[in-house]
Amino acid sequence: MSNGRHIDHWKEKLCSDEQLPSEYKLSRSKIMYIEDKSSGLEGPARIGRVYLSKSGKTLYYRGLKFQGLKGSGFKANYFEVESGDHYWISGPHKDQNDRLYGGNRGVEIDEDVSEEYKEIVST
Repeated sequence: MSNGRHIDHWKEKLCSDEQLPSEYKLSRSKIMYIEDKSSGLEGPARIGRVYLSKSGKTLYYRGLKFQGLKGSGFKANYFEVESGDHYWISGPHKDQNDRLYGGNRGVEIDEDVSEEYKEIVST
């Protein structure tokens, strides 16, 4: 799963400005770290608002739909339903060392959550 199509799929989906369906409630959302693991241990990563389904088993982020790997992933905990690509999704670390081997090099922060994210990491 490490060909360029998967990375293009990630970028293409992130650029979409889809309206969220009405069932996506802010109360069922969290600011989370999302890293594409389809190309290896470190991939494109973002901090953004992730919406949770009622059951909490499905996550939604900017047109992407994720379900848990239930322990079967290698350095990943979710897969994107359409592409099958593996991702690491977790709460952001206060020390900003979100990447597997530390640091936050290249991690982009979505503009709509940047102020809230700053509050999270500064407390």
